[in-house]
Amino acid sequence: MPFLFPAGRWPATVKDAGLLAGLLGVGPGASVLDLGCGPGRYALPLAESGFRVTGIDRTRPYLDAARKLASRKRLKIEFRHADMRRFVRPGAFDAVINTFSTFGYFKDPADDLRVCRNVLRSLRPGGRFLIETMSKEVLARVFEPSGWREANGAFLLEEREVVDGWSGLSQRWVLVRGGKVTEFRVYMRLYSAVELRALLRRAGFRQVEVFGGLERETYDNNARRLVTLGRK
Repeated sequence: MPFLFPAGRWPATVKDAGLLAGLLGVGPGASVLDLGCGPGRYALPLAESGFRVTGIDRTRPYLDAARKLASRKRLKIEFRHADMRRFVRPGAFDAVINTFSTFGYFKDPADDLRVCRNVLRSLRPGGRFLIETMSKEVLARVFEPSGWREANGAFLLEEREVVDGWSGLSQRWVLVRGGKVTEFRVYMRLYSAVELRALLRRAGFRQVEVFGGLERETYDNNARRLVTLGRK
């Protein structure tokens, strides 16, 4: 977890949570679903700001960490171990967020459409779905085939390969910690802005906006991230 969610990154989430709320057009008291919440990176600051937050994730250690942090801060947040391909709560949320490139990890592309349709069903009329991810266009500009990071005495070596005609990113992670070597392989489906917008429209969202960041930056050759905002 220190590699994906380093402690130094957490302070910036308070500002980013405010930017998320502004983009979504919701205020304190609104019901927000954090889809793929991880250890609560956005769920916690949103709850601290007065939002009613539900977080779901498939990784139990992340949820355990999120619950501990929420308990320590005395925050009331619903955390559930669930698969976003199956989680549906009809008309329950004012907004849904999916951040930090947690979209597109399923082998079958149809699952991505299924997730978007689940979100649409779970939103109230006029509700919004925000996806913040790494796009093909941005990745093409900053791509590095390998790299390594160190945290708490452990090392993570990464190898990356663009595959299937730029439709996916294949990653090999080698974790070296305490003399033990563990290897992981991860595949992420890549979307361009046009493709992700089309996916949301196909799922039934009636309006989809595209930005280059949480501060409503123009999505152009200088964009740092891809942010799509679909309205039910």
